[in-house]
Amino acid sequence: MRAPRPQTRNDLAAALRRIDRKGYKAYKDIAGRYAFDGFELLIDHVQGDPFGSPSRLRVRVPAEVAAFPGDTYAGDSRAIALRDALARAFARRAKQLSKPRGVGSSGLIAMDMPGQEILERSAVLLTDAGDVEARFVAGLPAQGRTIDGGQAEQMLCRDVPTLAEETLRWATADRDSLRRHVLTAEDADALRGQLAAKGLVAFVADGAILPRRSGVDDRPMSGGAIPFESPESLRVTLEGPNGGPVSGLGVPCGITLIVGGGYHGKSTLLQAIERGVYNHVPDDGRAFVVADPAAVKVRAEDGRGVAGVDISPFINDLPGGQRTDVFSTPNASGSTSQAANIVEALEAGARVLMMDEDTSATNFMIRDRRMQALVAKSQEPITPFVDKVRQLHDDLGVSTVLVIGGSGDYLDKADTVIAMQAFHPADVTAEARQVVETHRTERTAEGGDGFGKPRARHLADTGIRGKGPKPPKVKVQGRNVIRIGDETIDLAAVAQILDESQTRAVAEALMTLSNDGQARDQTLPELLDRIEKAVERQGLDALSRTPRGDLARFRRFELAAALNRLRSLRVREAPA
Repeated sequence: MRAPRPQTRNDLAAALRRIDRKGYKAYKDIAGRYAFDGFELLIDHVQGDPFGSPSRLRVRVPAEVAAFPGDTYAGDSRAIALRDALARAFARRAKQLSKPRGVGSSGLIAMDMPGQEILERSAVLLTDAGDVEARFVAGLPAQGRTIDGGQAEQMLCRDVPTLAEETLRWATADRDSLRRHVLTAEDADALRGQLAAKGLVAFVADGAILPRRSGVDDRPMSGGAIPFESPESLRVTLEGPNGGPVSGLGVPCGITLIVGGGYHGKSTLLQAIERGVYNHVPDDGRAFVVADPAAVKVRAEDGRGVAGVDISPFINDLPGGQRTDVFSTPNASGSTSQAANIVEALEAGARVLMMDEDTSATNFMIRDRRMQALVAKSQEPITPFVDKVRQLHDDLGVSTVLVIGGSGDYLDKADTVIAMQAFHPADVTAEARQVVETHRTERTAEGGDGFGKPRARHLADTGIRGKGPKPPKVKVQGRNVIRIGDETIDLAAVAQILDESQTRAVAEALMTLSNDGQARDQTLPELLDRIEKAVERQGLDALSRTPRGDLARFRRFELAAALNRLRSLRVREAPA
């Protein structure tokens, strides 16, 4: 059966004049498809109230009108970057056209605005043939709860066409800026793809600007920032397909310490590396700071729930005989939470762990010689990370990058030591080895013979429930909080979720898993694989029953982090 033929712009204008001054719910009459000159407008969902969530709309521009050259979206890197650039242009122009036109959200025109990272988003889609679809929201105008048809006609029949024409066509694009955006992202992906072959876990380009403006402004510091310059001994050169050779600091596989005095840039360097799993806009300062895609930042997280995690490589012989090979608690301590975070990251497939001493549990990181003498190992359930970090690499091939300012015992374990001195990196590996020879630690190793093989858990139940037959309501509150029914998931400690749209997509993925009858009794890595493959095949629409433009791509590690923080999660013990 053929889809109904879309109505026209004139039909929409006539409908708006017909319902003018009627009750707000009469806006429901305009849902549907409308053919405009050069694009199609789809009104998918009409809000029921001017104070409710705004209406959801889409604009589709055919390839012959959009006319973006094929080389601007050839390959995944360019296609994602082009979509990102178009979303930025659309969102900026929409903000300019948006203005109050009545009560509530009346007059709003908005698209999900990207931040400093270039992420795959559902805001703008691009077909292989070059058709462009932009998804946005609009607050349909009302005076009180009465329709303002004249203002609505101005919005939908004049402003939206202006928006589509100015931002979704090659003819009106800032072509130089768009090409730079696309080619920079492709170069960053290419640099990231060379890390493994070079024996690296991360790369920081010479000239990069790492400091940010503030804790709430992720743009590069605008004045006084010191460009990054690699020490010669760690300098490597990678090749960008568009920009050519790029030199910078290569962070080798193994155990890397970042040391130095306070306020000298240690944590700033680590933060740049942890965000290097994503591409950045050309003027971000970190466009060519890249990291292994499976690099995961972990920290202590007092109070989080833990469900059936094997933390026995780090924690054993707890008072009361509680098992640590299937450890569960509603209120983890600093040490048990950090142990669980590491094991969960390994379960999800992490190849690199990143930690900062400032956000780690002290008793998890180190037990010095004096404390060993005072408290016998038989009385201490924690095996500190310093005694496991080498085993992680030697047994499992997992590298670690650590910011360390107060624990010199890690020098014995390090392959590479980078000292930050007034934001200048220096290779002090040789000096560190001399310190190790001169100042013996005399502590006793407590790590045993090996790390052991982490076991994958089997899902028994997510515990996500609605009231009666209805599914639970899902609400995202900023980047850090997901509410599903009565469940609250706190993601504040998950450092590599950077965008609220990623959090929304994670929430939808959790609902997808919860509704998947085949998910139970699969291992958690198998569940992560299922979601990844679905998104690879269908894009972010795989996570939603209806088209929406406010989702952004996440990694399997962030989904695993959210799943593991579900306090209702139930798992089954995996076979040994």
